[in-house]
Amino acid sequence: MTKAKIKSSNLEFLKQLKKNNNRDWFAVHKERYLLELSQIEAFVDDLLLEMNKHDVIETLSGKKSLHRIYRDTRFSKDKTPYKNNWGGGFKRATKNRRGGYYFHIEPGNTFSAGGFWAPEPKDLKRLRDEFAHDATPLRKLIKNKSFINTFGSLEGEQVKTSPKGFDADNVAIDLIRYKQFLLVHKFSDKEVLADDFLKQVNDTFKKMRPFFDYMTEVLTTDVNGVAID
Repeated sequence: MTKAKIKSSNLEFLKQLKKNNNRDWFAVHKERYLLELSQIEAFVDDLLLEMNKHDVIETLSGKKSLHRIYRDTRFSKDKTPYKNNWGGGFKRATKNRRGGYYFHIEPGNTFSAGGFWAPEPKDLKRLRDEFAHDATPLRKLIKNKSFINTFGSLEGEQVKTSPKGFDADNVAIDLIRYKQFLLVHKFSDKEVLADDFLKQVNDTFKKMRPFFDYMTEVLTTDVNGVAID
């Protein structure tokens, strides 16, 4: 069965939208938008099928995983009404599968990503406690050759000094400072339009698995390794 792929028209629509980011233009081109959207949904449906071969995803369809193209401008200085990308995310199923996946398709700025965007305070505290106790497993993961070749380094916002309750001299303070834990892989437009783009995205998600498995183990146990109810 032929897998869906990203078409040049999917990117071209976004380029035109960026140049004409207003409601009048969008209303005139609404049918075009719906056509491009349906193609993106088909691509994500096929991506979900592949992902469920190596993980269990809570999201049931490409349509449900996609973010709306309409921007929430209520609290933003940027009042343009539409996003210039196709984007969405997948949540891993059950509390024993932590972390989530994200994809972002935009001319000149396409990437796959995953990790922990906004950990709950108790989860963030648990992770920091673990790093302070023993950061060796995480360091081993992020220094792995495959990890570096795919993601470069661990990304995410960090506090500038040290979080409350943690010693600034702790050998793991560089990891303890993280507020987010993100893995990102970027793609060129040429890669996005290639026949194997779906496979390449899925492969980057596969390579996140050791990181997810480690973080899940930490978040579902206490500092003594005892399972948390």
